[in-house]
Amino acid sequence: FVFKLTVAKQQDHFFQAAYLEERDAWVRDIKKAIHCIDGGQRFARKSTRKSIRLPETINLSALYLSMKDPEKGIKELKLEKDKKVFNHCFTGTSVIDWLVSSNSIRNRKEGLMLASSLLSEGYLHPAEDTSKAAAEGLSDTSFLDLSDAYYYFPDSGFFCEGNSSDDDVILKEEFRGLVVKQGCLLKQ
Repeated sequence: FVFKLTVAKQQDHFFQAAYLEERDAWVRDIKKAIHCIDGGQRFARKSTRKSIRLPETINLSALYLSMKDPEKGIKELKLEKDKKVFNHCFTGTSVIDWLVSSNSIRNRKEGLMLASSLLSEGYLHPAEDTSKAAAEGLSDTSFLDLSDAYYYFPDSGFFCEGNSSDDDVILKEEFRGLVVKQGCLLKQ
């Protein structure tokens, strides 16, 4: 799950993700930043709180910790779809159901807004094609209240069985260097 980024000064930077979906998310975000900068626009991450007028009383970090609670939080499951098995994930519907049952929201519409905020801020990640398409703006909302839209917590140990990386062409190179930070490799 390593990819190389060559910068203008002809320096190579290698990035290693923990799993395929994380690598793809990094590549997608880097491509968005490059496209934005090449277009002469200033690149800045939009604040979800400002863009959807999220009330100041809602603490996304605390909500995330509640959602991850082993006893009262959202249950991580092993789900199957399109001949693939998704481990340590949950459905969009279960997120909205949990938000309603925990009295975090008044209705499902508010739940979609809050779940979209959690997704945008990186507390939730899309796990499969339906949820990924919505997160990339191909749907009315970035988060889907559907039983066939799968999501996962970023530190959950999520992985997908049956998801072959053979489709992705990765150039094999000899990597040498010094690890300066977990996930970073300084090439010598």
